[in-house]
Amino acid sequence: MSLERFVKIVEHKIRENAPKEKPSVLVISSQVISGCVGMRGAVFALERMGFDVWMLPTILLPWHPGQGAGERITADADAFSRIVGQICASERLKNVKGVLSGYIANADQVAGVAKIVQQVKANNPDSVYLCDPVIGDKGGLYVSELIADAIRDQLLPLADVITPNRYELAWLSGFGTEMENEAVAAARSLNVERTIVTSSPAIRRNSISNLLVGPQGSLAIEHAEVDGAPNGTGDLLAALYLARSLAGQSDAEALKKATASTFELVARSVKVGSDDLLYAEHQDPLIQPMALVNTRRVVEAPQSA
Repeated sequence: MSLERFVKIVEHKIRENAPKEKPSVLVISSQVISGCVGMRGAVFALERMGFDVWMLPTILLPWHPGQGAGERITADADAFSRIVGQICASERLKNVKGVLSGYIANADQVAGVAKIVQQVKANNPDSVYLCDPVIGDKGGLYVSELIADAIRDQLLPLADVITPNRYELAWLSGFGTEMENEAVAAARSLNVERTIVTSSPAIRRNSISNLLVGPQGSLAIEHAEVDGAPNGTGDLLAALYLARSLAGQSDAEALKKATASTFELVARSVKVGSDDLLYAEHQDPLIQPMALVNTRRVVEAPQSA
């Protein structure tokens, strides 16, 4: 073999084995000054996974409302619309192949989010839009019905993945979600390609489940429930799942790893008495979680004709 031929083979191997360039991801959510919820958690996780992240805050808060009252600052409708227009007109938006939306501060913002998603999909038809419909919890809605309606009617039809908790799924679908089979039926009724139901009913005692209802059937990832879990677990799970999905992992593997990472980080944070998720102190679980989770296929009831 000639030296020239050998060099070409080596160069080819280097290119073949080089880390694949990851696309940019746009996160649209709340921004806190202190704490690890909303955009703070999602952006940290995505950047730690090697993604370039664009950030569009929907509201600025000093901390999570559960940690005390604080000022709420939102852009007026015209200003938000203008910045959305500037984002959509940017040539650099072609690098964005993933969009994650979370907390929406007012109903006017929903049209802007939809416009961005539509432009990203026009630039990159294979892009992924994950909508985390942050509208409420077991205590009820914590946004206005106007916002919740707008998310359901304008954003869910654009979404490739949604990540509602059990209460949000019930509100969005109008179905009960107390039993696992009910949650599956509720998810199917929304006609979104992939629905990940967080805090879904688990079959093991003192456990919690993340239920994926997708084109390949339904899958439950269960782990032990942790008392006193900090806020922000949904933001983290959504970001980690999106990151792993964009990196080419299967639905099952992406959700299993994202669930294990979230569970491990929650357990480590609670162990030291923190009311925040300790991302900076415990970054390894985001990349390579060691926590054990249980995976099982869910048998779905036949669809009625």
